[in-house]
Amino acid sequence: MDRASLLLILLLFITTVSIFFFDLTTADELDLTAESPMIFPLSYSSLPPRVEDIRRRRLHQSQLPNAHMKLYDDLLSNGYYTTRLWIGTPPQEFALIVDTGSTVTYVPCSTCKQCGKHQDPKFQPELSSSYQALKCNPDCNCDDEGKLCVYERRYAEMSSSSGVLSEDLISFGNESQLSPQRAVFGCENVETGDLFSQRADGIMGLGRGKLSVVDQLVDKGVIEDTFSLCYGGMEVGGGAMVLGKISPPAGMVFSHSDPFRSPYYNIDLKQMHVAGKSLKLNPKVFNGKHGTVLDSGTTYAYFPKEAFIAIKAAVIKEIPSLKRIHGPDPNYDDVCFSGAGRDVAEIHNFFPEIAMEFGNGQKLILSPENYLFRHTKVRGAYCLGIFPDRDSTTLLGGIVVRNTLVTYDRENDKLGFLKTNCSDLWRRLAAPDSPAPTSPVSQNKSSSISPSPATSESSTTDLPGVFRVGVITFEVSISVNNSSQKPEFSEMADFIAHELDIKSSQVHLLNISSRGNEYRLKWGIFPAESSEYISNTTALNIMLLLKENRLRLPGQFGSYKLLEWKAEQKQKQSWWEKHVFGVVAGVVISLLVTSAMIKLVLVWRRRKQEEATYEPVSAAVKEQELQPLSSDTSNA
Repeated sequence: MDRASLLLILLLFITTVSIFFFDLTTADELDLTAESPMIFPLSYSSLPPRVEDIRRRRLHQSQLPNAHMKLYDDLLSNGYYTTRLWIGTPPQEFALIVDTGSTVTYVPCSTCKQCGKHQDPKFQPELSSSYQALKCNPDCNCDDEGKLCVYERRYAEMSSSSGVLSEDLISFGNESQLSPQRAVFGCENVETGDLFSQRADGIMGLGRGKLSVVDQLVDKGVIEDTFSLCYGGMEVGGGAMVLGKISPPAGMVFSHSDPFRSPYYNIDLKQMHVAGKSLKLNPKVFNGKHGTVLDSGTTYAYFPKEAFIAIKAAVIKEIPSLKRIHGPDPNYDDVCFSGAGRDVAEIHNFFPEIAMEFGNGQKLILSPENYLFRHTKVRGAYCLGIFPDRDSTTLLGGIVVRNTLVTYDRENDKLGFLKTNCSDLWRRLAAPDSPAPTSPVSQNKSSSISPSPATSESSTTDLPGVFRVGVITFEVSISVNNSSQKPEFSEMADFIAHELDIKSSQVHLLNISSRGNEYRLKWGIFPAESSEYISNTTALNIMLLLKENRLRLPGQFGSYKLLEWKAEQKQKQSWWEKHVFGVVAGVVISLLVTSAMIKLVLVWRRRKQEEATYEPVSAAVKEQELQPLSSDTSNA
């Protein structure tokens, strides 16, 4: 072999190797093949983020649409917030946990061998004409047979999810300007731990990564590289989410977010202030390990030990009038206080504000609802929702951003914060002049019964802030399958309770009428035992579910439709209404006591008179003069 041939072979070898490594570093991965499963919220992957997963996207298009989506549930009551996604053709509806610390979006599938009972029926790929499982390729992890792409995610609380990566049409609801888009998601086959037992169907991944819904939509060029979340306040829940760009409101404060610092959404936290006084902490305390991370999938706030001790001491110093008490769970050393009253709107009169200062000098003010949670066993008591972290990471959960609009401006590497009423924000986002939806969304195609539209006589769902609901009633019309056998409607109470996520004892059958095999049932939802009214979070969730016709019952009862529902507010009682029984009882007792006293006095006086007029037999009798006779007598 001559020298020219050797040089040619060597040149071909070098070219082949270069192309191979170029492909490895530029190809879009579907499942981060070389990385271990992502762990959150308190444990993170130690590997650095990939360049392609955090690349800057400069979209020059203007007037791109966005998706306005409602948030449901409550962070402290449920442990998460959910939103609604529809997958497939025709669409099948799912309640997914909004999670900025996760990338994969997944739902349980009908092929799942180990999945729990969740809010909605499992996804049925066979009913979707647009469904397609991703075939094995070099950009994904493959199953044992080498046919399909698969995913697996393990979390810090030892739960896990695994299944097949699939692609289908995803819809974002009737309030969305964004038309349905094809996207990759996980079709669950196995789930364990909390993922198995939770009520929500699955996870909506909003983190940085190729499988993130946000990344996929941005890559398609249908939205700009930003999204926003707004969580409802204490005991209100709900909120709003926007996929895409919104104009930053006046007064919004920003912090730099470094995508190269960690694969999670971080902020540049430098200092903490309590009641306007700086804690004078070394800024490096907030920059350990993964820095300061904002994670919507985490409930509370976790600070390095040094910062936690300083914050706790400063708060305690500002509330000398409150009494330190034990927490609701003896297994945890919660920092709790009593004496602040039951009215959530008044806790700012007792607890101080906390301010987080960013590297640019701007401050985010945390009101008491952003670092407190209500004591579940002592009325008028609250506990710190701030805890020491096991490592040097500062982890800010959803409690920190309640009633706060958070804009994740990924294009400009910054996060924006604005204190606002998130319930009111949703109403503004869903204003009548909003563009009409681009694609109607229907109910799941499943074996469960889907209701017909219902009417409502209640406007309680439009009430801002805290409200009191005494009872929620709704009427259901049921056509039984077998007219010769009367259904056991009492069993339905358990299904309704499960669907509404309440206790069976709160569900009462108020009335039942029948005509042939048609039955009309009136159900009532009442407060839990020892409660005067249904909690705001529970009431809001029930009313939204009824309003949007999402109540589902098993097919064993026959076909049904929701006729109407009504929420009756429990008005705040006046002093007279609260104490009328005591007042009446007091008056009656007073009258009885007065009457008895009068009788005693009369008896006493009568006895005194009898003692004064009584004389013994031997007593001398005073002589009395004879009265003169009348003139008639004398003449006689």
